[in-house]
Amino acid sequence: MNSRDRRIKDMKENVYEANIRLPKEGLVKLTWGNVSEVDYNYNVIVIKPSGVPYSSMKPEQMVVTDLNGNVLEGQYKPSSDLPTHVILYKHFKDIRSVVHTHSKYAVMWAQAHRDIPAYGTTHADTFYGPVPCTRDLTSEEIEQNYEVETGNVIVETFKNRLIESNAVPGVIVYGHGPFTWGNSVNKAVENSIVLEEIAEMALHTEMLTVYRHPQISNNLLDKHYLRKHGVNAYYGQVENSVRV
Repeated sequence: MNSRDRRIKDMKENVYEANIRLPKEGLVKLTWGNVSEVDYNYNVIVIKPSGVPYSSMKPEQMVVTDLNGNVLEGQYKPSSDLPTHVILYKHFKDIRSVVHTHSKYAVMWAQAHRDIPAYGTTHADTFYGPVPCTRDLTSEEIEQNYEVETGNVIVETFKNRLIESNAVPGVIVYGHGPFTWGNSVNKAVENSIVLEEIAEMALHTEMLTVYRHPQISNNLLDKHYLRKHGVNAYYGQVENSVRV
């Protein structure tokens, strides 16, 4: 087995394990979700097959495509959301994995056409500001190339609002649901878990405060985000060293 084949085998296992996590984490029901991984060295994407139940899914069923979404390996059709993943990989160059779910609380915000506000430090630890909700797709966009235009409207949202995809590793698509991403499949799934948690927390915050929904200060937002992700980040352990 050559290095490319070994890498693709590892990617299939990674993507399979990440997809299996989605129902375990309560993020999907039925077949409502997908995870992909990209490798720019070998110019391949691996993604979940379309409509295959999680209970019967196997690593070898994961579908291999090129960077344009053309199938290279596999007897199954790739996820119908593959074109959206392709667009995100083309425009958000630092990401290596994309996750899409229909998790309940994130979808509520998407259906309400509202950003998820940064109400607390749980939010700020991962998302450096509100999680944006995209605009509605036009009838033409829906009818002509729906999944591609879903990716395009995500990219448009981040461009127009001057949001960095690394600083806010997720979005909710109006009337549809959340997409998250990361520099690994595990990180992308973790960001989906966090997104669903903060979506639920934000909903209950608004229910409890009724008329007043104060977002956290910029100072507190900066502190919690930058202590994990900033140049002088100090949260967690230093690799290859031991703290005493």
